[in-house]
Amino acid sequence: MEYNKVGKKVLEKLKGIVGSENVVKEPEKLRDYSHDEFSLGDIAQQPEVVVKPQNTSQVSEILSLANQEKIPVTPRGGATGLCGGCVPSEGGILLSLEGMDRIVQIDEANQMGVVEPGVRLMDFFEAVEEKGLFFPPHPGDETAMVGGAIAANAGGARAVKYGVVRDYVRGLEVVLPTGSVIHLGGKFIKSSTGYNLLHLMIGSEGTLGIITQATIQLMPSPPLTRSLILPYNELEKAIETVPTLISRKIFPLAVEFIPQDVIHITEQFLKKKWPSSQGNTYLLIILDASSEEEMDRLSETVAEVCMEKGALDAFVADSPKKQKQVLDIRSQIYEAIKSQTLEILDIVVPRAEIAHHVKKVQEVSRKYRIWLPTFGHAADGNVHTHIMSARCEKGKLVPLPEKDWKTKMDKVRQELYQDCKERKGMISGEHGIGIVKKTYLPYVMEKETIALMKGVKNLFDPQNILNPGKIFD
Repeated sequence: MEYNKVGKKVLEKLKGIVGSENVVKEPEKLRDYSHDEFSLGDIAQQPEVVVKPQNTSQVSEILSLANQEKIPVTPRGGATGLCGGCVPSEGGILLSLEGMDRIVQIDEANQMGVVEPGVRLMDFFEAVEEKGLFFPPHPGDETAMVGGAIAANAGGARAVKYGVVRDYVRGLEVVLPTGSVIHLGGKFIKSSTGYNLLHLMIGSEGTLGIITQATIQLMPSPPLTRSLILPYNELEKAIETVPTLISRKIFPLAVEFIPQDVIHITEQFLKKKWPSSQGNTYLLIILDASSEEEMDRLSETVAEVCMEKGALDAFVADSPKKQKQVLDIRSQIYEAIKSQTLEILDIVVPRAEIAHHVKKVQEVSRKYRIWLPTFGHAADGNVHTHIMSARCEKGKLVPLPEKDWKTKMDKVRQELYQDCKERKGMISGEHGIGIVKKTYLPYVMEKETIALMKGVKNLFDPQNILNPGKIFD
């Protein structure tokens, strides 16, 4: 599709809308807005200009101008995404929402938070906790912004018990590609009033509209949490424990499976110690309960089930200090291996298929002689396989020559996405499609489904100016 450039006249109009101080044109600064956290630079693209609106009215004026002039607009939050979702692949205007960072209200009576899209999750968590409330979804990177988390329908480890971001968004203010402003939902729990456009926006990756304010459901804080670390000799046995826990009506706050090799690397990276050195893989199970008695009973039952299924021992992190150390190591695994990570897949399969999919990952790793450390959310089927440009040797990353991984990446992806398809899964559980995964969308969706989604996009954005090139062409 042909787009127009940001000429001098348009540039001056943009400055008139947001002020010169909120317009970035210097090439060296534009580079910072050319990419997200996806490591390979071949998808990076500099915008012609970065514009930083401060309110909904300014967003509306910018989109109205862009639609009139047929200039592409790419919305951007914290740029913590892993699939190129905020890469301005057609140049044009990069709309950075970092200036819209106000927590408008924490409504204790209705247990709702009202926030702008540029609020970082860490700041939102803090504000909510100060009021004795709880926002259950916890995507891995707390520097991510609320708007991006909604646009990607982020999940995180707590999804097994509490669901994903979609389950907590009650209302949205959205600016459409034409500049029109609409309001969806509100401070209520249920509605059967027309089509659910609210849920359509959540997970749409900024292709249908730009979120400028969100109303988010909160919950009372759980009084107690406890972390259990269960070492196993076999990854498959660790993963197979999870369906047994669920069948016994035990729903932990989070269940993660983690191989020992990445734990060793992260221990050295952080200079901290994991509670166990047994086995070669671990289950990290986080429980919440309303009393010490309930927590003790729950912990004992979980430990018994795990030992029945092959756990070698059970380690309890029951003090805030111990829990922090465990969660620090788990949350920093990506940072520890990031320098040699080419891509993180986030395939999701039915819970009972996780062990089989991980076995396939191991087969592909041996076949192509490429290290594919795999861990993830064992109770919700979300598996994160890391395609690496290094091998792990005695707890250290040893980089490989480009020739040893460059030609293998596509083959690894194809085999694992094909396995995902055969297991009735999806190619993204929480990261989104963006640029990186759109080639593989037909693996898991019928052409008729994709055509319907394209029709929705065309209805909202007939000129295709809003985040073009994402999800599908």
